[in-house]
Amino acid sequence: MKKTPITVAYGDGIGPEIMSATLNILDAAGAQLDIETVEIGEKVYLRGGMSGIEPSAWESLRRTKVFLKAPITTPQGGGYKSLNVTTRKALGLYANVRPAVSYYPFVQTKHPEMNVVIIRENEEDLYAGIEHRQTNDVYQCLKLITRPGTEKIVRYAFEYARSNKRKKVTCFVKDNIMKLTDGLFNKVFETIGQEYPDIEKEMWIVDIGAAKLAASPENFDVVVMPNLYGDIISDIAAQISGSVGLAGSANIGNHCAMFEAIHGSAPRRAGQNIANPSGLLLGSVMMLQHIGQVEVAERVHNGWLRTIEEGIHTYDIYNEGVSKSKVGTKEFANAVISNLGKIPETLPSVSYKKTDAFKSISSTKVKADKKLVGVDIFLDWDNGSPEQLGRQLELISLGKLALQVITNRGVKVYPDGFPETFCTDHWRCRFLRDDGQPILESDIVSLYQKIIETDFQIIKTENLYTFDGEPGYSAVHG
Repeated sequence: MKKTPITVAYGDGIGPEIMSATLNILDAAGAQLDIETVEIGEKVYLRGGMSGIEPSAWESLRRTKVFLKAPITTPQGGGYKSLNVTTRKALGLYANVRPAVSYYPFVQTKHPEMNVVIIRENEEDLYAGIEHRQTNDVYQCLKLITRPGTEKIVRYAFEYARSNKRKKVTCFVKDNIMKLTDGLFNKVFETIGQEYPDIEKEMWIVDIGAAKLAASPENFDVVVMPNLYGDIISDIAAQISGSVGLAGSANIGNHCAMFEAIHGSAPRRAGQNIANPSGLLLGSVMMLQHIGQVEVAERVHNGWLRTIEEGIHTYDIYNEGVSKSKVGTKEFANAVISNLGKIPETLPSVSYKKTDAFKSISSTKVKADKKLVGVDIFLDWDNGSPEQLGRQLELISLGKLALQVITNRGVKVYPDGFPETFCTDHWRCRFLRDDGQPILESDIVSLYQKIIETDFQIIKTENLYTFDGEPGYSAVHG
């Protein structure tokens, strides 16, 4: 078999130990890998690389298109970018796949039948990282949900379910509150789901959905969700299955892929030969499937299951009365190597097949009739009550373009606000035409000029549009 080029980073903390253990197992199992090693993480950060990765490493990643990465340490303090987020975005790794499986009775868990896959959108949502301090009191983080990004992750989830003979896909959103962003995610889920009549579909509001997942994960199969929810809930799922230390992760794009453990670098455990390499090893199993070396993936995964079954455990999952031997990192790897070619006797064995189902997932372009109908103007103002602000802005108008409502932290405070509502120095002032007709961008410029001439400090503006006649902005209630 021809060797597959991959890029490997040993990382920080326990990273070098668990990577060495993982690569020893892969080599013993017959993996055909042409390894290029790159340096990432803390040392790169401290040399001035603010994203934790140097140009030469990018060159390797773009050449091999496969990244096996150990956890890294990000130095404390401001200015350092998340390497994971940077890599996912730069290489278009839109799908984060995190299986959460219980290994009862060999690993303690309250959920012995758990076998869930969390599929998390990986590039947008609040992880767009667009934040601003706008006033003395108020900070802003923008939540970006796109139709193309949502279509890709939702279709990936259904294709994953079909290819892996999963029976149900569940969507977690908060569209009762975020009606446009999470509302779009849910609408796309419903639309694309119709193309998969063989798969059961369901949707949960994320708070009760997370509670149900934590209480009865056996009722879930594949769960797809936006970025932030997926980050949090996949860790919860991994922990209730038995241990975060057992969870691997795949980050899949149309051109590149990255594989890792979901846990951090645990610098306090570094150099002690006690870390559990299982998360990274199971991430490497996903890598082997991705590059088509499925026989090796089966051999490694079944050998690992047999080792867990035999009670050969590292300290983090060792349980007196169930475990038979507490071993270190190297010893655990040697035990897995000795079990290569064996299958588990109690736990279900695994079997993989070659598939190209997810190598390229596309999205559609939807062009709506877009009309400019108004503007939200945000002010930094701390000189009185909402009524005082409203009366001053009522004097500013431009033809039929006039003040309609003022909100503070999203709550209506003028007209007819409640005196009990707490207000900061951050005000959204909505201007619309009385007759609902479109306006020109020059109208907004003229209105802007009038407002600053009245000595108001404008923080930002947000144009208000309709799309096919439907408002493309949140309503103000109250």
